[in-house]
Parts: sequence; structure tokens; C-alpha cells
Amino acid sequence: MNRWATISRPLTRTLERLRKFLMTNMTRNILAAVDDMFFAAKIRATAEALGVSIKFHRKLEGLVNAAIEQTPALILVDLHNLKLDPIELARELKANESVKNIPLLGFFSHVQTDLQRAAHDAGYDQVIPRSVFSIDLAKILAGI
Repeated sequence: MNRWATISRPLTRTLERLRKFLMTNMTRNILAAVDDMFFAAKIRATAEALGVSIKFHRKLEGLVNAAIEQTPALILVDLHNLKLDPIELARELKANESVKNIPLLGFFSHVQTDLQRAAHDAGYDQVIPRSVFSIDLAKILAGI
């Protein structure tokens, strides 16, 4: 029997256990405010495929409270959200010392550049067109 095979098998098992531990205990946590059902389903499916935890919120207070309690890795916001005011959400998050450093990403219809400017002014860290968001969704959720 090869001496290296004897050493490598336990090492391989250990690395596999470590990978499973990390996947279970170090899941990336993301909050989202997206009221478009089809787009939310796409985001949810991509997050599940990547092993990313994502929670959707419909109310401003709920999302702010969740951000304070959970300290997510990222907050995603559809800037066309009709259930809450995305600009007010950014102002509240960036005014709160405990959550102001959480990255805030907003996406919008590429034709509404006034909304893009307003989002940047309100404190969004990144504002991208919906088409770019769709293309880069897996990278965004994975934190790449």
C-alpha cells in the first residue's frame, strides 16, 4: 500500500468535513426588499443554489430591524419597490451606527437615471441597472 494514500485519505475526509462545517455554519446572510414575485423567485433560487441565506422583507421597519439583529453581508433593494420607500430605507440604514457599514445595493430600470442619482445621494453603496444585476446575480449573492 502506498504510504501517501494512507495519509491522503484521512486528510481528504477531514477537508470534506471542514467544507461541510463551513457551509453549515458560515452561510452568507443577505436581506432583500424586492416586491416583484418573479424577480424574487429568481433571486431565491440562485441563493439556494449557492447555499446563501436570503430573507425578503416588505416593510421598512422590518428590514431595518432585521439588519440590526442579523448584521447581513449585503442588503439588496429593488429601487422600484412599491411596498416601501427605497430612498428612505437607505437614509435610515446609513443613519444608524450599527448598520451603516452593511453594503447596500440597489437595482433599477436603466432608463431612470434620476432614480439612480437619488439612490446614490441617499447612501446606496452600489446602484446598478436591473439587467446587470440579473447577469451578475450569482456573483453578487456569492460576494465575488
